[in-house]
Amino acid sequence: MSIPDLRLLNQRITRPGSRSPEKLVAWMGAVQAQEYGPAKWGLALRSPGSTTDAAIERAIQQGRILRTHVLRPTWHFVTPADIRWMLELTAPQVHRRMAPYDRQLGLDADVKTRATRVMEHALGESRYLTRLELGAHLVRARLPGRSTHLAHLAMHAELEGVICSGPRRGKRSTYGLLSDRAPAARRLPRDEALAQLTRRYFRSHGPATVRDFVWWSGLTTLDARRGLEMNRAKSREVDGIRYWSLGRETPGVSSRKTAVHLLPIYDEYLVAYRDHQVVPRPAYVLGNFQHALVIGGQVAGTWRTIPGSKGLTIHVTTLRRLTAVERSALAQAVARYRKFSTVSISLSMS
Repeated sequence: MSIPDLRLLNQRITRPGSRSPEKLVAWMGAVQAQEYGPAKWGLALRSPGSTTDAAIERAIQQGRILRTHVLRPTWHFVTPADIRWMLELTAPQVHRRMAPYDRQLGLDADVKTRATRVMEHALGESRYLTRLELGAHLVRARLPGRSTHLAHLAMHAELEGVICSGPRRGKRSTYGLLSDRAPAARRLPRDEALAQLTRRYFRSHGPATVRDFVWWSGLTTLDARRGLEMNRAKSREVDGIRYWSLGRETPGVSSRKTAVHLLPIYDEYLVAYRDHQVVPRPAYVLGNFQHALVIGGQVAGTWRTIPGSKGLTIHVTTLRRLTAVERSALAQAVARYRKFSTVSISLSMS
């Protein structure tokens, strides 16, 4: 099997896994989720075909999936069982990356510590608060509580393992205390946590390079090599690049060259790797920050949803002319999105 085929398989794109969204997140380790709606579709397309937006939303509302800043300075979905050990492993590196930006904003250690305490106290009294409501508490405590300052202070409190996502309030996100949302969160010795995160990544994203894992996890090259050593990972060289994987390769399950996937913006299949030789990311897709049309494991265009009075239109822009077979496969992918969204959907192309 080719590397794209194996990645599609291990990421559960060509062979969806459990009906439980949280089990999927646990399999992946963490799933980038800075764009909330598209990130839910990223979970659904890796789940059985009947999985709806409402089912994913329910898992998040019930706290079976949490959304927080971990691995890198961006949002990720994680499970309550994994959130604490994953934060303790990766937060120090994220703090280092954020430090120069915090200094530019005048957010020193004292301000960040005081702000975290204020947020902890506020959530202890009110349980769930929006970011703006937390900001109002900071302002009352004579701390910066607006705009970019607030975003940085909330991220700091997340990385410290004090707050995390709460249930949505309408279309607004809320925060809650991590101790309330994940009371059974595990703590692991650092080596065990490193081995676990390495295992999660390479079993669900492999084959991948050391550079890929360093990029995805935010950890060091030394950490990556140590994690692979502890897991006794296997590697192979392709075109002068060494790829590592965990688990068995499944013979005879190659992806059809005409298989079509409507991947959301920032999907793990595209953003979880530093090296892009086997799955190039066209500048057109990256520059326009659009969802990706993937055919046979390769980016073949972009897509977007257009709201209408009678539902949605999925508009696809291709980088080349599609064959009749590919058009048929695209129609099937659109039908899968229709089941997820549960609204009427039409397709347009350019």
